[in-house]
Amino acid sequence: MASEALVLEVPGPDGGREVRLTSPSRVLWPEPGLTKLDLARYVIDVGDAFLAANGDRPLSLQRFPGGVDGEQFFSKNPPNGAPDYVRSVMVTYPSGRTHPQLVVDEVATVVWAVQMNTVVFHPWASRAGDPDNPDQLRIDLDPQPGTDFADAVRAAVELRSVLSEAGLTSFVKTSGNRGLHVFAPVEPTHEFLDVRHAVIAASRELERRMPDAVTTAWWKEERGERIFVDYNQANRDRTMAGAYSPRPLPHAPVSCPLEWDELDGARPEDFTITTVPERLRDVGDPWARMGEEPGTIDVLLGWWERDLGEGLGELPFPPDFPKMPGEPPRVQPSRARKPDAAPHAGSGS
Repeated sequence: MASEALVLEVPGPDGGREVRLTSPSRVLWPEPGLTKLDLARYVIDVGDAFLAANGDRPLSLQRFPGGVDGEQFFSKNPPNGAPDYVRSVMVTYPSGRTHPQLVVDEVATVVWAVQMNTVVFHPWASRAGDPDNPDQLRIDLDPQPGTDFADAVRAAVELRSVLSEAGLTSFVKTSGNRGLHVFAPVEPTHEFLDVRHAVIAASRELERRMPDAVTTAWWKEERGERIFVDYNQANRDRTMAGAYSPRPLPHAPVSCPLEWDELDGARPEDFTITTVPERLRDVGDPWARMGEEPGTIDVLLGWWERDLGEGLGELPFPPDFPKMPGEPPRVQPSRARKPDAAPHAGSGS
C-alpha cells in the first residue's frame, strides 16, 4: 500500500514551492495529539518571523522520528537528497574540524526539515557569510531546582540593565521550558571566544548585583537555589532553541519572543504551536527590530580585563571542548584532590 503523503504549497521569495510531506498524520506530541502536518502548518504560519530570527545562519536540526517521546538525534549538514534550494555553509567546530552546515533561506526549507521530523531548530549566533564572528550576544538564564520562571524574570530584568550600561539593547524570549534567553545584537567584529568573555563579564556583573539569586557556577553542586547564567551557550557550535522554534515537551511549547513589559505575569506554557500564530497576527513580532542597531562588546571586554586584573580568570568549558588556555581543572569540586592530599592513581581532570 502506498504510504500516506500530501503536497503543501509553501510561499517563497520566487513564488510558491511544493513540498511533499509524508506521514502527515504521524503524532509528534501525543498529549495534545499534534501531528507532523500541524507542525508543518505552524512553521508556514510563523514563517516570516521564523526566518528573520533564524535564517541566514548555520543551523542544527533536532529530529524526532517517533515523536517527542521517542528517540532523537541532531543533524547539522544537509542530508543526501536535499532540494536544490537548500543551502549550506562551511563552518569550523571547536575541534578545528570543518564541515558544511545547513542554512535556512526560505520557509520551504523549514517545511522540508519538518518532513524529516525536525522539531527543534538550533541557529548559530553568527551569520552564514561570517560564521566565525557572532552578531548576537546570547545569555541563557536557567532555573535550578528550587527556582522558577518568576525568578528567571527578575534576573532577566536586571540583566537588561547590565547590558544597557554596556551600551547594548537586549531582547528576551522564553526558552520554551522554565527559563529565559536574553539576546543583544552586536557588530560581528569579534570571534566566539571574545564574545564568550563578554558574556562572562556581563554574567559576573549580574551575579554581583543578585548574589543570592544568580550564579555563574558551572558545577551543579555549587549553584544552590539560584538562576544559573549559562555562559557556555556563547561558545562556538553551542546553540539554543531558536526564536519560534517548538520544543519537545508534552504540551508543544514554543521558544517565544516577548516584549519586556510582557514578562511580568507571562506564563511560558501559554506559548505553543497552537497559540503563537494568532499571537503574531495580533501583536506582531517583538524581535522585528532585532538587528537594526547592533552594539559592540567593547565595554564588556573592558569589564573582562578588569576582572582578570582582580584575579577572576577563565571559567570551565563544556566537556567535549579541547582544553583551553587559562581554563581551571575540569573536575567536580567535591571530587577534586585537595592541595595537601597525596596523589593517587586515576586522579586528574
